[in-house]
Amino acid sequence: MSVEVRQATVEDREELVHLIHEAFRDDPVSRWVFPDPAELHRAHAPFLAVFLDLALAVGRVDVTEDGSASALWFPRKPGAAGEGDVDDETGARLMAIAGRSRARAETVGRLTDEVHPHDRSHEYLQLIAVSPQHQGQGRGTALLAPALERCDRDGVPAYLEASNPGSRRLYERLGFTFTGTAVHLPDGPVMWPMWREPRGR
Repeated sequence: MSVEVRQATVEDREELVHLIHEAFRDDPVSRWVFPDPAELHRAHAPFLAVFLDLALAVGRVDVTEDGSASALWFPRKPGAAGEGDVDDETGARLMAIAGRSRARAETVGRLTDEVHPHDRSHEYLQLIAVSPQHQGQGRGTALLAPALERCDRDGVPAYLEASNPGSRRLYERLGFTFTGTAVHLPDGPVMWPMWREPRGR
């Protein structure tokens, strides 16, 4: 499908927080981090909003013109901490919001960091959110197309963690491949780290 994609600004923040919360509240990882429905209701949106704020500040947030889908991207450099890495202040903010789910939130961060490639520059797709009523209509693919075209043009790889089998299949169609080392959350879901080499190289 054809959709218009633009770069979001802080003026879009309120709508984007709602979109990301709605898109991920039934996600297996979100449900694992916040197993108590009351805690999910209380903390999920503000928790994800921290990552949105970080992307608006130092990364890139793409959004469809109708506001039905959005993606958070961070540029990563090899070696030292890159843009989008959670500093101490941001980490403390996340843990304060997580509350009783702090240990689970820390586990996700630690395990995903352990498998995240640190030896090559790349674009990190932290999340893509599509509103529930628009899922399965091709909006995710359309939303990612301009960013992946930039990666191809600039010769930059892309990286992400798929949090469910459906999203993994979508990313495979877009040229991502499983790195071979999955993230197994204790007594919980599996996340699949995926890497995409720029096409045409």
